[in-house]
Amino acid sequence: MEFRILAVGDVCGDAGVRLLEKNLRRVKREHGVDFCVVNGENAATVGILPRQADAILEAGADVITLGNHSYNRKEIAGYLDESRWILRPANDSSLFPGRGVGSFDTKIGPITVMNLIGRCNMGFGPDNPFLLVDRLLKEYPARVTLLDFHAEASSEKLAMGWYLDGKVSALWGTHTHVPTADNQILPKGTGYVTDLGMTGPIRSVIGIRPEQSVATFRGGLNSRYETAPGPCKLEAVLFTVESTTGRCVNTERIWYHDTDTARG
Repeated sequence: MEFRILAVGDVCGDAGVRLLEKNLRRVKREHGVDFCVVNGENAATVGILPRQADAILEAGADVITLGNHSYNRKEIAGYLDESRWILRPANDSSLFPGRGVGSFDTKIGPITVMNLIGRCNMGFGPDNPFLLVDRLLKEYPARVTLLDFHAEASSEKLAMGWYLDGKVSALWGTHTHVPTADNQILPKGTGYVTDLGMTGPIRSVIGIRPEQSVATFRGGLNSRYETAPGPCKLEAVLFTVESTTGRCVNTERIWYHDTDTARG
């Protein structure tokens, strides 16, 4: 039996949330999706609010993963502790709210979802994900294990993919908001892609207004980042896993363009 997992790239702003509300369930039906993981750490442009997390789950996500902006909005702290369907990086400090791993019931039995953050150029010092992941795999054994690795460096993501080949069913990178064309099945059966891309404004610099990003790189003063206006896109990868072995048997890039989303 095949089990189809849709991994959706970083949601940017309310426009990205609206795109999911309007289209995610249809996209899931069209592609026969059994389980859906959405990275939502930028749903509030920087960070995520409880109302946005609720909206993403109601739109059809089974699990929300986060990243380096998990705690930018103070309102999310209690939500992270209360909801088992939202994960923050497991290698963040144990003093931070929330959890980084979850076990979820599906039609093929329980599956494990993990969220880890990289260490290269991320601006702070999380625990080493390569060391922690070994312990997590022992603590949360499952036939199907999925990992969102939120990291800046493509080399770090690729290294994690090769390190976990045959140990997890699928591993995808998030954070850079730019989709990579390297979705593949590694030799021992792990589905992999360096970055999913993002769910948000097409005419933007990784989701924000281009003029704000330009001003930053020119060294000028800048205002708080705002999500760019205009048409939106959804970028994702569909992983097909063999339910009896947990091995990935197919990967497919998904791209959806909705010109009406940004109109509210």
